[in-house]
Amino acid sequence: FIVYLSYSKHLHIILAFVNTYRARLTAPGSLENMPHVSREVKLMLDPAYVAQGAETSTKKFGARDVFDLDRNQLIGAYSCTECGRCTSECPANLTGKKLSPRKIMMDTRDRMEEVGRKMDLASGQWIDDGRSLLRDYISEEELWACTSCNACTRVCPVNINPLDIIIDLRRYLIMEESKSPESLTAMFNNIENSGSPWAMSAADRAAWTQS
Repeated sequence: FIVYLSYSKHLHIILAFVNTYRARLTAPGSLENMPHVSREVKLMLDPAYVAQGAETSTKKFGARDVFDLDRNQLIGAYSCTECGRCTSECPANLTGKKLSPRKIMMDTRDRMEEVGRKMDLASGQWIDDGRSLLRDYISEEELWACTSCNACTRVCPVNINPLDIIIDLRRYLIMEESKSPESLTAMFNNIENSGSPWAMSAADRAAWTQS
């Protein structure tokens, strides 16, 4: 029976234990910084910081396809029991948005299976098929509908984290393609120019205390 589980649709029964064991123990909602970005920021802002090791080049920021996701994210996709609790608790979905955390995980799994089938046909070699997880499976509209509230993560019975995948896909859109909703683009420009999302000058930041 255990051998059958390994290649049946019930594989999630085994991987649920693995995913729970490897689940993140940090506070819900905390985001992991990208090490190469943190390194550059520390080098610029902290005179006492000394970089350890040689600088490594980064080919890509964020994730565009399943090849860019980490092991925990891929295991999470196969651990999903498709119970739908995440989607039923998602505030974006409840207000009629296109986002469904359950679909995010199923799309990731479906893309992995598609890649696996094509690699089997090519004797284990990957030949770019012109498709990707982003856009061919998960749309930009779904990604930007997410409020990053972590409701989906809190209710998942096996500690799957759809938000991790959403954040990585967003990072790719912003840092590789410079694509973001107009409201976010304005905020980014304000932070870059004045250090404030509301375009306030540094001299005016404490003005509210005098009103």
